[in-house]
Amino acid sequence: MSEFIISGIQQIGAGIPDLDAAFRWYRKKLGFDIRVFEDKGEAALMLPYTGGKPRARHAILALNLQGGGGLEVWQSKSRKTEPPDFQVQLGDLGIFSTRIKARDVRAAFAHLKTEEAQLLGGISADPQGAAHFFVRDPFGLIFQVVEGNGWFTKTRYPTGGAAGCLIGTAEVEKAKAFYGGVLGYDRVLYDETATFQDLEPLPGGSGKFRRVLLTHGQPRRGAFAPVLGPTKIELIQALERQPRKIFADRQWGDLGFIHICFDVRGMDDLKAHCDQLGFPFTVDSGRGFDMGDSAGRFTYTEDPDGTLIEFVEAHKLEIVKKWGWYLDLGKRRPDKALPRWVLRSLAFNRVKD
Repeated sequence: MSEFIISGIQQIGAGIPDLDAAFRWYRKKLGFDIRVFEDKGEAALMLPYTGGKPRARHAILALNLQGGGGLEVWQSKSRKTEPPDFQVQLGDLGIFSTRIKARDVRAAFAHLKTEEAQLLGGISADPQGAAHFFVRDPFGLIFQVVEGNGWFTKTRYPTGGAAGCLIGTAEVEKAKAFYGGVLGYDRVLYDETATFQDLEPLPGGSGKFRRVLLTHGQPRRGAFAPVLGPTKIELIQALERQPRKIFADRQWGDLGFIHICFDVRGMDDLKAHCDQLGFPFTVDSGRGFDMGDSAGRFTYTEDPDGTLIEFVEAHKLEIVKKWGWYLDLGKRRPDKALPRWVLRSLAFNRVKD
């Protein structure tokens, strides 16, 4: 049996044309105010997705310490960030929106309304009856604010971190096999086919869809599991039109949600597992990468529709930059969580406006 651990969604990658403005918006509106790392360099290993050429980029990994995955805000520095040349609609292939968890959905709605964020409709309910709403950032990326659990700390923000994604797929059954077999999302919370009132505020949301909400039946383990927390993936299949690929004729790092990244241990075993299931790695940093504040090994695979899934096995992580405090993760038992006080120390990297 393969011995690998998936600790949760480390971050969702967001390709943005203005990193500073985006990071400011995500801090003030959604509470992603912990700068885990910032790096300027060259994406030299992503050639299958960058037109065969290395691309200069500037990236920040931002975290909301209340719990949940982070946002890797990514700006290309060697070419213009290209938007889609068509109106992306619900059901198009790829990551349509990122789920942001909230303790109180109504309080989060009121906060974003006060902040004059672009709300798409009002609060509605999903097929389980759970309250949620959608909000669009200044660059056109859509976030779904949902009821959340698995909280780590408490701050002044009504929202926590990333708690999954809403992903367009051409065939739900194939996507279910991938997200269940590779990533452990093996529990179906609902599987409904209809037109849905709660989706109507979205572009193309008035059509007929099959929507399946998945979660992982087993709690996540590993060093960062307490802060990353539980997550859900919602698969959306459009039944009345032919979906388009969100990143068709564009590159990784262009405008949109560019990948879902999972924190893992046991990369070689995970590679063997993905090979066995027919989802081989398309990118592998091999011996590792060094981004200054962090180091490790990263790999990529694709879901059946070409949506990019990143895996990161962290070897070194800077906990508090001003103290030069690093953790050597390679010497730890892979299934053991870091002490909560260590994870809470990331608060010293908070960026204040």
